[in-house]
Amino acid sequence: MAVDPGFLAKISLFSPLDDDERAVLAQAMQERGVPAGEILFRAGEPGDSMFIVVDGGIELSVKDKAGQKIVLHTPGTGEFFGELSLLDGGSRTATAVATAESQLYVLDREDMLQLFKKRPEAGLDMLGAMGRMTRKANALLQSRVSRNVNEQVEVEMSKMSLLNRIADVIAAFSGSMAFLILNGLWFILWIAVNVIPIPGMEAFDPYPFGLLTMIVSLEAIFLSCFVLISQDRQSAKDRVRSDVEYEINIKAELEVAHLHEKTDRIHEEMLDRFTRIEKALGVAARKPGTSGDIPKAAASTPTLPRSGG
Repeated sequence: MAVDPGFLAKISLFSPLDDDERAVLAQAMQERGVPAGEILFRAGEPGDSMFIVVDGGIELSVKDKAGQKIVLHTPGTGEFFGELSLLDGGSRTATAVATAESQLYVLDREDMLQLFKKRPEAGLDMLGAMGRMTRKANALLQSRVSRNVNEQVEVEMSKMSLLNRIADVIAAFSGSMAFLILNGLWFILWIAVNVIPIPGMEAFDPYPFGLLTMIVSLEAIFLSCFVLISQDRQSAKDRVRSDVEYEINIKAELEVAHLHEKTDRIHEEMLDRFTRIEKALGVAARKPGTSGDIPKAAASTPTLPRSGG
């Protein structure tokens, strides 16, 4: 199936071209069908072509030093990707995976060079698209560095079911001083009503308070279940905190390593400068008439003895 030049006119990269130039470029392109889940290319692989999404969805991602995936961009219909390797001939900087069954147009490096020769403005459009992707990648990395643990925990808590929310509330209340005071007052009132004779009222739970014992046992069982459910939620929160702290430690280690590299580079530059300065001083000292030379006449002048008088 031939590439539609009318579709290329909707893309910002090719919109400055006239109809004839788009028709020539469409003849040079190839159409490729990609099933869902197929990997178009991986980070580090060589590449000399770019892709234009006609239909479907693509996900561009990289992995940080901690091995976690960072989604850089999800180009949709009318967007292009893979232009970095097309321009500089280097390896791929990201991994491209089809998130759905997709139709793509493929543009090779030679065809792109012909395009730039005809329309240099197209190069500026591509640079603008690359700049937007770079800004988005920087924003993603900065957001990962500055992630707030409490906000992340709140996001996880917002996904809880109603039962988990009730369990957290009951577990939190059962561990408070108010719960202890209420239970103490309830036990005292219960025992007092069943022990102290009250005119016109019979004891409904006489000693040894079997009904109270059963109620307290059931209360302990239910509270234990609610506390265990809440502990599971707390474990999930702790895992989130541990993951964020691990990422921070990894980034701190990378920053320290980067500082060491800067220090070593500065040290090498200083040594190189000192070496050049020493060489310059040595050359200056060997030149006649400089302060480093002692005139022969001055060296041969005898020193007169001082008079004792």
